[in-house]
Amino acid sequence: MYDKGKIITGIVVFLLLVLFPVWYSALAGRTGHVPDPVISKSAGDRCVEPAEYMRSSHMDLLDAWRDDYVRHGGRAHVAPDGTRYEKSLVNTCLRCHDNKSEFCDRCHDYLGAKPICWDCHVVVERGR
Repeated sequence: MYDKGKIITGIVVFLLLVLFPVWYSALAGRTGHVPDPVISKSAGDRCVEPAEYMRSSHMDLLDAWRDDYVRHGGRAHVAPDGTRYEKSLVNTCLRCHDNKSEFCDRCHDYLGAKPICWDCHVVVERGR
C-alpha cells in the first residue's frame, strides 16, 4: 500500500523549507540589492582591463599576476590598448582604488568572499 498522501506532503514541506530563503528575500524586497563600490576621485579614466572583465574576473587576473611575478619574474602587464602597467596590487590597483573598505570590501562582504590578498598585503587607507 502506498502512502501517496504522506509522500506528497513530505515533498511539499521539503520544498517549502528549501525555498524559504528565496521567497523571504523576494517578499522583503531584497533581491535587487547590488553593492555600490565607491570609486576614488583620484581614479584614472581607465583600468588595466575593461570594467566588465574586472568586475567578473579581477581575481583571476590578480592570481595570474602573482604567479607570473613570483615564479617567472614577469613585472609588467600589457593592457589590450597597449598600455604597460606594473604587476602590483598596491602600486597599480590601489593607486586608483585607494579606499579598500569602500571599494574592495563592499563587494567582497556582499558575496562572503575572503580574498587572501590581505594575508600578505598591508593597506593604508588613503581615501579618507
